Amino acid sequence: MDSLVGINRQRVILVTYVIAAMDITGLFLQFSITPYLAKRLGFDTLWFGYLQTTVGVIQLLGGPIFGRFGDLFGARAALSVSCLASVVYFGLLAIADSTAMLFIHKIPAVFMHILPGSQMIVADLTEPDKRADALAKLGLCFGVGMITGSSLGGILSMRYGESFAASVAAAGSFVSLLLVLKFIPKHTKQQSLQQQNENKNRSVFNLGDITRLMRYPGVAKTFTVKITSGLPAGIFQVMFSIIAMNFFQLQAEQNGYLMAYFGVMQMIMQGVVIGRLTARYAESSLLLLSVAVASLVGLAQALMANVFQFCFIVVPMMFSLSMFNVITDSILTKSVPPSDSGTMMGLCASVQSFMRTIGPTIGGVLYENYGVPSFGYIQCIINIAVFIFLFMDRRGERHRD
Repeated sequence: MDSLVGINRQRVILVTYVIAAMDITGLFLQFSITPYLAKRLGFDTLWFGYLQTTVGVIQLLGGPIFGRFGDLFGARAALSVSCLASVVYFGLLAIADSTAMLFIHKIPAVFMHILPGSQMIVADLTEPDKRADALAKLGLCFGVGMITGSSLGGILSMRYGESFAASVAAAGSFVSLLLVLKFIPKHTKQQSLQQQNENKNRSVFNLGDITRLMRYPGVAKTFTVKITSGLPAGIFQVMFSIIAMNFFQLQAEQNGYLMAYFGVMQMIMQGVVIGRLTARYAESSLLLLSVAVASLVGLAQALMANVFQFCFIVVPMMFSLSMFNVITDSILTKSVPPSDSGTMMGLCASVQSFMRTIGPTIGGVLYENYGVPSFGYIQCIINIAVFIFLFMDRRGERHRD
């Protein structure tokens, strides 16, 4: 018997988009207040880097396991755990009044993987030829959350304090939990009851089942590209709160408006631009384009002098980031069986966590010793190298055909 009989796929996907938008709203609300709370508690750039690294390590460990948990026990169970963890996470942030509490509140992040869980549901319920567009629309929710969360974080923290802002995020996560329990089906994969029973006997912590995905054709190559090309941009994103505060001299509310501008650009790119491009051009060509634009963005970041110039750079930056993430995620989910889509999305999420793990340390060293331009030059050089690799690999495949 098919596990998806009687499920209204479009409604489930729509509710998933809402849950993802609410999750991102909470995260960006937290992003806009944590640097200022950390500064008030006596953190310098180095210690703030340690705090970011802590989050990266925690989520790096949890990402693949969460994806495996979603594959074995279903979307509802996976998202419920994530939403509950988010409630605890933001609740602890609301009462954080010391450096120790600021570190402790990061522990529930090991279970906070709502976005990859949402990506798993979308991948499970869409056809392969429409998957990139559906994932891009999920990125549209990311933009909505970025705008709402950044704006709310800046306004609420300035008027009512960081604790109140964190409490609002906790309340939003609780609403998401209720939506999951009400609308998300137990399973979103095409599985028989026999397959579901077999899954219950398989271990979530079986690393062999997780790492075997790398042996599918093209997966290891795409993962290497995803890490190598994405690392410089990831370092810049991790350090951006420090850059905004020290290099651009922005206050919390101004930083919130800038992050909201990021969100608008991401909404345009993922809601309008990417869907049309994926319908007309091959994913391999779009991947090349995103890497080429990323190299030019890096050069522009190296030469920028103020926030006004950076606002112009944001347009191609959001295009390259959005296109790169959507295309690589789409390629990777198509490269493995549907039964492993959750594990694959968890591995994709672990790439971001890996960048947050090593990014603050590398970024802190670069910022203190070489300044903001160093981020841009490194991004430019690395992406030129990746572009050459992808171009030569593509030519080699055409010759073999």
